[in-house]
Amino acid sequence: MIDFIRGTVTAVRPDRVVIDIGPLGLTAICTPAAALSVRVGERVELITSLVIREDGWTVYGFLDADERTVFEQVQTVSGVGPRLAMGLLATLSPDELRLAVAREDLATLTKVPGVGRKGASRLVLELKDKLGPAQGIVAAGVSGGALGGGWQASVTAGLTSLGWSAKEAEQAVLAVAPLAKAPDGESAGPDIAALLKAALRSLDRS
Repeated sequence: MIDFIRGTVTAVRPDRVVIDIGPLGLTAICTPAAALSVRVGERVELITSLVIREDGWTVYGFLDADERTVFEQVQTVSGVGPRLAMGLLATLSPDELRLAVAREDLATLTKVPGVGRKGASRLVLELKDKLGPAQGIVAAGVSGGALGGGWQASVTAGLTSLGWSAKEAEQAVLAVAPLAKAPDGESAGPDIAALLKAALRSLDRS
C-alpha cells in the first residue's frame, strides 16, 4: 500500500494533481477541493489509497486520513466503486456524509451525481454502523447557513487551505451561491471547481 506521497506539484487539474516524487511523476486522483488547494511548484503531501484493477493501478489522494478512511469504507457498499466514492467526497464532506447516513437523509445523499434513491438507501443500510460519529464543524452545529451544503463545505475547505480566514471563506461562499442554482431555482448540481474559482475571484476583488 502507498500510504502517502510527498513531492513537488508539476500539474493541477480539477480532479487530479501530478507530483514529482523524484525519479517519477505520479498522478493522484482527488476531489476538486483537494486539487485546488495546491499550486504548481509547491511541495505537498497527500494521504493516498491505491486501487489495483486489471486495467491498471490508480492512486487516489486526500487532504487527510479521515477522507481516505471514508473513501475506503464507502466502497464496501455493493455497487460503489472508486469513482462514485470520490463523487461522494466531492459533494459531501466526511462529516456531512456521516450525518446524512445517521439521519437516513436520502435527499442529501441523492444530491451526489450517480446516486439515486435506491443507491442512497443502500448507503444508509450498509454504512450506518461503519462511519462512526460526525466530528468537526458539522458536528459543532455549523451545518446551517452558508456552510450547510456539500459544495459549500468543499469550497470553504479549499479557500481556508489557501490561507483565507473562515469569515472570508463564508462571505465568498455567499457571493457565489447564486451560481449553484439553475435558472428555475433548483440545484444545478455542484461544479465545485467552477464555484471555487468564482469564490477566489470574488475575494481578489474585495
